[in-house]
Amino acid sequence: MTSKTILDPMNSATIDIEPAVGRASLTHRPRRLRRSEGIRAMVRETIVRPDDLIYPLFAVPDNRPKVEIGAMPGVWQLRAREVVEEAKRAADKGIRAILLFGIPEYKDAIGSSSWDPSGPVQAATEGIKKALPGMTVMTDVCMCEYTDHGHCGVIVDRKGTKDVDNDQTLALLVKQSLSFANAGADFVAPSDMMDGRIGAIRRALDDRGMTDIGIMAYSAKFASGFYGPFREAAESAPQFGDRRTYQMDPANAREALREMQLDAEEGADMIMVKPALSYLDLIRVARENFNLPIAAYNVSGEYSMVKAAAKLGWIDGPRVMNEILTSIKRAGADLIITYHAVEFAETYKG
Repeated sequence: MTSKTILDPMNSATIDIEPAVGRASLTHRPRRLRRSEGIRAMVRETIVRPDDLIYPLFAVPDNRPKVEIGAMPGVWQLRAREVVEEAKRAADKGIRAILLFGIPEYKDAIGSSSWDPSGPVQAATEGIKKALPGMTVMTDVCMCEYTDHGHCGVIVDRKGTKDVDNDQTLALLVKQSLSFANAGADFVAPSDMMDGRIGAIRRALDDRGMTDIGIMAYSAKFASGFYGPFREAAESAPQFGDRRTYQMDPANAREALREMQLDAEEGADMIMVKPALSYLDLIRVARENFNLPIAAYNVSGEYSMVKAAAKLGWIDGPRVMNEILTSIKRAGADLIITYHAVEFAETYKG
């Protein structure tokens, strides 16, 4: 058998192709499984479904207007009745879970408005459970939206340095969790990163007979630059310093595993990695080390980057959204908290 020649497009020279590397010798052809959309769909390994997603919503008092978040197109601060309507819209698209954040009418040093039974999260929770009994309602548990200083707990002054006191904050987180549970929340989701808060909340719920209320723990929550748009949405930017004394150093993986282990031991029903995209490796670590459901938070900065680049025409927004959500699930997440939830569900073809 003689050699064949082809034209090298780089320099117009001819190249000999030996028969040994010709057409007949290719036994393995992975491209056979990519030949058509039907075949690609048939062998697709990772599939994101609407019921894998948790939809975050921001609840405000009824005396405030509905306002779109400037840095998060398509995301709004909503009054309780509007939260219920948005939850209905999500349910119609196949979304089965909502995560609520609250912006209160007033703020103080200890975030006391967070356990007000008529607060925006409590009102929205009650409204959703009345209108959509089958919708799973999760409520974020943290003090930062409710304190006038914007930090996640009680501030103390230690030799001229202000910091959050861990143990004093636990009591406040318990009060907030009990208030949300009394309003009808199915899960409370502590995001504060105080040591021991999962155990304290679990004991408090159990002591009051609320043994069915679950805990989704923000176990590996990093001190990330991706939270900026959220702080606009939740009006929770710290008034001094930052949160690096309680949120995790982005460089640490072994510490993240330890945090997950502690939360699991203290009674968490689900554990979470936040943010998602820069921490896909840790989602995989969580999946390989725990049998609990693993959640990942596709956070505000990740969402806003997609929206901004798509607006400028730099990327295909829906395509990138799908790729991001698929990467998070492929890494090992069972559940993805994402502002894209309804947008994704509207185009889902499963």
